[in-house]
Amino acid sequence: MRKYETIYILQPDLGEDEIKVIADKVQDVIASYKGDFNRLEDWGVRKLSYPIRKCARGRYLYLRYDGGRELIAELERRLRLDEKVLRYQSVNITDLPEKPVAEKKAPVVESEPVEADVAAAETATE
Repeated sequence: MRKYETIYILQPDLGEDEIKVIADKVQDVIASYKGDFNRLEDWGVRKLSYPIRKCARGRYLYLRYDGGRELIAELERRLRLDEKVLRYQSVNITDLPEKPVAEKKAPVVESEPVEADVAAAETATE
């Protein structure tokens, strides 16, 4: 089984019971395709980068699970058909390194010494 993450954005004006219904549908799809449900996080209502269907905000939900290709296809099909879902994206995280991205250091860029430029500028002004 492969590990997946799916982030989906719902309409911001949905009630808690409507959000629960959508989350239950997602968990039912995972269970019916013999996937392992790991975690569901509600990231809350956030401002979108650009309006989607005249909505400037959206409620973000993060889903982490294990499954196969058929599971992903069915989950994305159901999210696409639901009008309350603005956007979704699924990512295979099976082969990603365990090290967080924040710990990577930027490469150090070495510059040429400026002494030669200073000497050339002094001779040009004389």
